[in-house]
Amino acid sequence: MDDSNKPSINRLITAGLAISDQSASEADELGFMARAFLQATLPHRKAEGTYFQRVNGNFTLTLMAPPDYGLPYGPIPRLLLAFVTSEAVRNRSRDIELGDSMTSFMKELGMTATGGRWGSITRLKDQTNRLFRCSVNASYSDKQKDVFSGFTIADSAVLWWDPKQPDQGSLWKSTVRLSERFYEEVVNRPVPVDMRALKALKGSPLALDIYCWLTYRLSYLTKPTVIPWDGLALQFGSNYADIRNFKTNFVKELRKVVQIYAEADVQPKATGLAIRPSRTHIK
Repeated sequence: MDDSNKPSINRLITAGLAISDQSASEADELGFMARAFLQATLPHRKAEGTYFQRVNGNFTLTLMAPPDYGLPYGPIPRLLLAFVTSEAVRNRSRDIELGDSMTSFMKELGMTATGGRWGSITRLKDQTNRLFRCSVNASYSDKQKDVFSGFTIADSAVLWWDPKQPDQGSLWKSTVRLSERFYEEVVNRPVPVDMRALKALKGSPLALDIYCWLTYRLSYLTKPTVIPWDGLALQFGSNYADIRNFKTNFVKELRKVVQIYAEADVQPKATGLAIRPSRTHIK
């Protein structure tokens, strides 16, 4: 193994051991994700323009963004989605508090506050605006029916965040009011996840997507199946030159995921990813 990868792998192993010793509920780390964003995923990298589409079989996810902000991408929107979805499910409320300081909220996401043009503070503020301002269309079509739902993530948001003083509290808490359609989507069909796993895998959007998808997929899998690489590429792929390149990156990130989700019985094959019925990650 390359020495440069050891600290990362060791952290994942440590996180995996902690997760195996104590359930998400016992550790107060039970979270939830919106199902629509597991069936087809957000961009991994910065996408040009204001339109993005991902197709997974009969399901299509489309994003539209205001030109002044652009599309959400990378790990941060995924962590934000997990946070607001979890809060909505727990509290049964569309109104979500994001803390009274930027630093305190970043700790909730497992992030460390760093300044500068490319620091985590700047990136969090940028991605929060991108995610909460974009419009989403989730659709399903087959020979019998066409079903679609259009929504924004948020109806409104008030962010009392000063990037120059991230530790400073405010008289008012930063809040976001989820749109009614998105709120109904997440509280009616949430997918349980372990927030410790998301925090451990936060360095890779693809690893986050694989973990959430496997947690969901293995919760109802009843027989062994092989999912072709080209099908996975449609669901997860983003800016890969070809299927071989996608497979290489997918397998690399899968190795990280199974350090956290050791019960997942998955095996890369020449034709696709073989998955077998396994114990779900959330008991």
